[in-house]
Amino acid sequence: MRWQPERAGQTLPYTPPSLLTGLGRGIANRCPVCGEGKVFKGFLKVVPECSECGAPLGRVRADDAPPYVVIFLVGHLLVPGVFWVERNYEPPMWLHMAVWLPLFAVLCTLLLRPVKGGVVGYMIRMGFMDAEEEPEGGREARVRAAPKADGRG
Repeated sequence: MRWQPERAGQTLPYTPPSLLTGLGRGIANRCPVCGEGKVFKGFLKVVPECSECGAPLGRVRADDAPPYVVIFLVGHLLVPGVFWVERNYEPPMWLHMAVWLPLFAVLCTLLLRPVKGGVVGYMIRMGFMDAEEEPEGGREARVRAAPKADGRG
């Protein structure tokens, strides 16, 4: 007999997409589930739910994964170029800073949104979601509403 985790409380209101489909739709700022609605309502703010299919995208907490992935990708793209330029041309340090720092900043900024969309698509596929909705205002509202530990209110 093989142990199976209890799955009775985990019925999803949608059918999860395949991994590649979810990643691709998320990267394109489309709902990973239906491919129609948008993932973001601001630059990086995830919508509470898809406007087309109602998938609870706001319950997905990508947190620190997108920046780590972006740093990994941009580092692997640009660091070999930095080393190659340094070895072959030996430019002064100020020139390195004037060229590479803005290039790193621009590439990281451009890649952050598609990568976060891809992470949301991945997490939707894998079923990684919070059990409950965030209150209006997010974590800051919960912190403000929580009573003080010293009992003074």
